[in-house]
Amino acid sequence: MPLSEHEQRLLEQMERALYAEDPKFATSLRSGAAGRASRGRAAFGVLVLLAGVTLLMLGAILPLIPLGVAGFVVMVVGATLAYLGLRGRPAAATAEGEAAPQDAAGASAPRRAPKQSSGFMNRLEDRWRKRRDEGPQ
Repeated sequence: MPLSEHEQRLLEQMERALYAEDPKFATSLRSGAAGRASRGRAAFGVLVLLAGVTLLMLGAILPLIPLGVAGFVVMVVGATLAYLGLRGRPAAATAEGEAAPQDAAGASAPRRAPKQSSGFMNRLEDRWRKRRDEGPQ
């Protein structure tokens, strides 16, 4: 039984609120069937990669340079497919056609700041700033 327009709007509103409150959890809930498709793409990519290795080895064993080059190209395509299949979707990504999640005021949800760099990097950046500020004047 399909949902009425009012129920669909309420469901979308609840989804936006959940996504704004905990985007990582919302993304994990949303990626059910998409995760299986990604694993399938990764498995296919590994198979293509292995086929490319086989072609490359045959091109090296038999003195056929074009076969080796073709094997290398197939390996690159397989590695790309495997990488794209294994790569996780970013937490801020939304499904196609959806607007960015918004809070009650209508503003876009804030993005998380990148993780702070280590103390060593902070010290190096401070030294660089001091050198630049104290440089020849």
